[in-house]
Amino acid sequence: MTDAPIRLAIVGLGAMGRRMLAEAVTHSDFALTHAVDLNPAAVAAAWNTGESGVSFSTKVEDVIGADSVDAVYVATPPATHAALVVPALEAGQAVFCEKPLAVSAADGEAMVAAAQASGRATAVNFSLSNQPATQYLEQAIADGRAGDVLAVEIRFAFAEWPRKFQAEATWLAGRDQGGFVREVFSHFAYLTDRLLGPLDPIHVQLDHDDPTSAETAAYGLLRAGKVPVQLTGVAGAAGPTTYEWTLRGTKQSYRLTNWTALSVAHGNSWASLDLPAAAPESTRLTLFAQAIHGHPTPELATFPTAHRTQQLIESFHRDVR
Repeated sequence: MTDAPIRLAIVGLGAMGRRMLAEAVTHSDFALTHAVDLNPAAVAAAWNTGESGVSFSTKVEDVIGADSVDAVYVATPPATHAALVVPALEAGQAVFCEKPLAVSAADGEAMVAAAQASGRATAVNFSLSNQPATQYLEQAIADGRAGDVLAVEIRFAFAEWPRKFQAEATWLAGRDQGGFVREVFSHFAYLTDRLLGPLDPIHVQLDHDDPTSAETAAYGLLRAGKVPVQLTGVAGAAGPTTYEWTLRGTKQSYRLTNWTALSVAHGNSWASLDLPAAAPESTRLTLFAQAIHGHPTPELATFPTAHRTQQLIESFHRDVR
């Protein structure tokens, strides 16, 4: 790879695809060349943002395996990831994929194998991977400030599911590849895995209103080594949307709320920590460019790590009510 901008294509122009498009079109490491979605309305909506120099189409073959594309960002529903990612890697393209990695065990395994065989840069877009809060927690555990880690508690509550900004992604409302466990908990499962090690499901359960809909409630007792991890989540609850991840240590405990706000407890109360501003999507694009150029990027999630997270997430779906 030369010092010339990396020729990047986006596949999938839903909420995340459009967000990444806005970041990529001005990113100094990339030349955004293509933006593709099978839905003509999604293509029209993205094209109407006025991005010049980008080829918009409904043809995946314009991107996957194209000689004019060095790297692909995949932001399609998770059940479609493998069909895009595997041939892209086999064609020598680098891949930045949305989470979850896949919903099918076979698809996840095929993607990991293709990534290893290709030798190309790969990463999965977990939004917590390079946040200041994540880096602070990692250091606090490593240098002993937390003391012994006793437990992790994770809580979610949604007034409606899918959330308003994702309303057009109708697949999120279905059981096959949607739900807040796949879409939201996967981020916090990745965080817990990164800080404490792989998670094993002890007892996990999802509740559904009907056979085709996404879950209305989730319960989980997991373990990261010897550390118990508890999950509770509910959709359709009155009140504000809640994202809460709490680590309880013998010396200090930490609470992450709303993705980026981190608090510490020394005694009986929480005190907010003053951290740098939250890292936007563009910073993970920068890390992806570094990976393409062969530099270590520990702040990006790898395919194997994302595969472990996928396996945990899908354990919730094996026995549902």
